[in-house]
Amino acid sequence: MSIDTSQFLQTFYEESFEGLDIMESSLLALSDGDCDDPELLNGIFRAAHSIKGGSGTFGLTAISGFTHLVETLLDEMRNGTRQPERETVDLLLQSVDCIRELLAHCREDGEQTPECSRDLETRLRRLLEQEGEATVTTASVADTDGNGCGWRVDFRPHPDFFLTGNEPVRILRELDGLGELEIEVDTAALPAFADIDPEQSYLAWKLKLQGDIPRASLDEVFAWVEDECELVIEPLSAPGEGMADAEEGVAGELMLERRRGGDRRRNGDRRASGAGMDGSSIRVNIDKVDSVINLVGELVITQSMLSTLGEDFDMSRLQRLHDGLAQLERNTRELQDQVMRMRMLRIGFVFNRFPRMVHDLSSSLGKEVELEIGGESTEVDKTVVEHIGDPLVHLVRNALDHGIEPPEERRAAGKEACGWLGLNAFHKGGNIVIEIRDDGRGLNAERIRAKAVERGLIPDDAELSPEQIHELIFMPGFSTAQQVSDVSGRGVGMDVVRRNIQGLGGSIEIASEFGKGSTFTIRLPLTLAILDGQTVAVGEENYIIPLISIIESIQVRPGSINQVAGRGETFAWREDYLPVIRLDSLFGGQSRCGDISEGLLVVVEGEGRRVALLVDDLLGQQQVVVKSLETNFRRVEGISGATILGDGSVALIVDIAGVIRNARTSEQESTAYGYRQRA
Repeated sequence: MSIDTSQFLQTFYEESFEGLDIMESSLLALSDGDCDDPELLNGIFRAAHSIKGGSGTFGLTAISGFTHLVETLLDEMRNGTRQPERETVDLLLQSVDCIRELLAHCREDGEQTPECSRDLETRLRRLLEQEGEATVTTASVADTDGNGCGWRVDFRPHPDFFLTGNEPVRILRELDGLGELEIEVDTAALPAFADIDPEQSYLAWKLKLQGDIPRASLDEVFAWVEDECELVIEPLSAPGEGMADAEEGVAGELMLERRRGGDRRRNGDRRASGAGMDGSSIRVNIDKVDSVINLVGELVITQSMLSTLGEDFDMSRLQRLHDGLAQLERNTRELQDQVMRMRMLRIGFVFNRFPRMVHDLSSSLGKEVELEIGGESTEVDKTVVEHIGDPLVHLVRNALDHGIEPPEERRAAGKEACGWLGLNAFHKGGNIVIEIRDDGRGLNAERIRAKAVERGLIPDDAELSPEQIHELIFMPGFSTAQQVSDVSGRGVGMDVVRRNIQGLGGSIEIASEFGKGSTFTIRLPLTLAILDGQTVAVGEENYIIPLISIIESIQVRPGSINQVAGRGETFAWREDYLPVIRLDSLFGGQSRCGDISEGLLVVVEGEGRRVALLVDDLLGQQQVVVKSLETNFRRVEGISGATILGDGSVALIVDIAGVIRNARTSEQESTAYGYRQRA
């Protein structure tokens, strides 16, 4: 009976990417000198072993062959015949990257591309050959290479052998191609014909393979099935036939380890990983699923009660109707909350990539950096997790390149030679806050201002606060780097960081002290699917303004709006003059207010600027479900989405950053990205 294994392929990819993340984090721990825990190496070996076996099962021979070399190197490190030196660990980290690339290409295109592995494969083989000659003892050579006579093999597949996609006949055929093969079938476990399950394996084989055959050739044949069988391999001239004799040699110890390795792998801890996550699937804790099921049950009960009331309703049952509707509202809100919880993922999915990045970049830059990560268990919406990674990468790279100084410079400044970089995440209100902190040189306000004047980004006489000067680094093309490097300095990145974060409905702030370090604080909504918004009326249309962007709402006083040449209408607000943006003119509507003093001003903030939106009325605050306008219609500048209100009408959601960009005048662009001088 043939089994279609393609249905398990996606699961294999997900688990393989998880295994690669485990390998990477454990290898980084080894490179930091944490070599006392033997389970660290065992975990790395098990992950590589699982990837090798799975890729072999699905016919991904390029991956299984390359991973077998990695597994061999790891096995020598586990057995103590090789020390985890920095060069070896770096080679293994590069191998992890290569396996990840091979897997990704197979998943996306269905083809194997071994090009990226050729150089690494050569280096791995060279390392194994050089070290192997120096470390293998006389006793182990006999067990590894045999004595030229051949091998005795006891091959007993597990009952579920066929369910893994393996076939004993294929293995026997490959062995027959290595030398002269004698086969003895063991049918002791075979049941009566009527009791045979065609999906179960009952047979075992005692094999005698004669010839001058290297032990490695046999290992290659059984590499794919090591966890799905009991296997004993002995030199043909060995005096003992049983496991007791085999256990006296190195080969017996390896076989015992292989038999136990499968159970260890199945019972091992499986850790979630950003690399293993893609847009098509999400892993959900069973407790969250149970909560949703319970709430659906309560909804069914409430619906049944309301249906019964509707069959023979009279005013005497009005209170019961009110109670039922209130219960329905509670159940619906709880169900909404629980469903949103199912979309929540740990921010650790994103943070897990940075230990490797810091390790590689600090080495290439000649710097010593300690990375401290906190708040990995903080949960945020899946969509946010998928899109916040690139902005964080830019910020971390800039902190390593521009922020943290080389060891000599730090010592001269009275600091420790090793720099410090911190990533932290926590909930605050209805948002998630992510902080990227370093104890480096900080932002040089004088240098930033001079560079901005030099490039014509601000006038020479512009009066800017330190905070406004720091904001200049988010201007397109801005960079203070003396030379372009592989890490940064091309003037591309920080403007993209802000734009991507604002695209998620968030904001970014800078706090920096020259010589002491910098802190970049990112605030993001917990979810992009539901929005807390203020409904406003503009003519005959309703709009939703995100509450996170609103500072305050003000009644327009007669004479408070001024017409400034070249700047349009402005409003005196505290110590600033805010530009007034009429939403009716911006979106092509018609205000109901005959005079501007009859309207309301909603002061909002976006892209580091504050403006006043002129609306007709405030209608109330509510949570709205965000629908993509671009998916269902087309992209509209200044609109981030749409929602359906309780009366069935459609309201557009205002994109504050887009509105500000759309309404910015040429005069505002020439004054420090729209910064206004104090009155």
